[in-house]
Amino acid sequence: MYLTEVMRGTARELRRIVGAETPTHGRLRDHLVAVGVVTIVVNLVCAVLALLLERHAAHTEITSFGTALFWTSTQLLTVSSSIQNPLTTGGRILDVFMELYAVTVVATLAGSMGSFMVKRGREREQTGEQAAHG
Repeated sequence: MYLTEVMRGTARELRRIVGAETPTHGRLRDHLVAVGVVTIVVNLVCAVLALLLERHAAHTEITSFGTALFWTSTQLLTVSSSIQNPLTTGGRILDVFMELYAVTVVATLAGSMGSFMVKRGREREQTGEQAAHG
C-alpha cells in the first residue's frame, strides 16, 4: 500500500538522520540539535527574566518560576497562553524578542528541511536510490 511504503521510507530517513548516516543527514541532525539546545537555553533565560520583570507588577499572573516558564514556553511555541502578561515595559520588550526568536527558528527549520530534501533528492539521483516510497 502506498501510504505504508511512504511511512516506512520516512522512518528509514529518520533513522538515517539520527545515525548521521551521510554528511547530509549529519548536518541536519546537528542543526536540529543546536536549534533545540539554544531554544531550551533561551526559554530558561527568558523565564528568569520574565519572573524578575513581571513578579511585582500589579495584577500579574507570573508569580513563580513555573508560571514564568509556562508563559515563555507558550510564547516561544508561538501559541501564546491564557496568562495576561506581559504587564511591564521590560516584559513587553522580552515578549517581542521571544516572538521574533520563535518566528526566526520556524523559518530556519523550514529552510533546513527544504535544503535537506533538495540535497537528498540529488543524492538519490546520483546513486540511483529510490525515493522514500520505493
